[in-house]
Amino acid sequence: VQLQASGGGLVQAGGSLRLSCAPSGGTFRLYAMGWFRQAPGKEREFVAANIWSGDSTYYADSVKGRFTISRDNAKNTVYLQMNSLKPEDTAVYYCAASRSTAVRNQYEYDYWGQGTQVTVSS
Repeated sequence: VQLQASGGGLVQAGGSLRLSCAPSGGTFRLYAMGWFRQAPGKEREFVAANIWSGDSTYYADSVKGRFTISRDNAKNTVYLQMNSLKPEDTAVYYCAASRSTAVRNQYEYDYWGQGTQVTVSS
């Protein structure tokens, strides 16, 4: 499975960005798609996840109510809509694909896309 992430950029606090991730090759094996982020000097952390063949979604408490993960089956693409962005959301964001039900655990993810930088200015 290959993952292609896009959509990062520079935005002012309070603004919005939408990240996209398009998996290809063997998606039938997947259980979940997730977004993780890593800020400078910090460990990579879970942001959100979506069950590939269902509607369940999961969010980190820090983004709940501001971020929305969704999936467009026709385009085979997963999105992360980020609203009300804060400077502390600044990080490299990664999309990942998992065959495991442990959707919040980065070590359960088998496939990773390249990161996309999100920078939120104050």
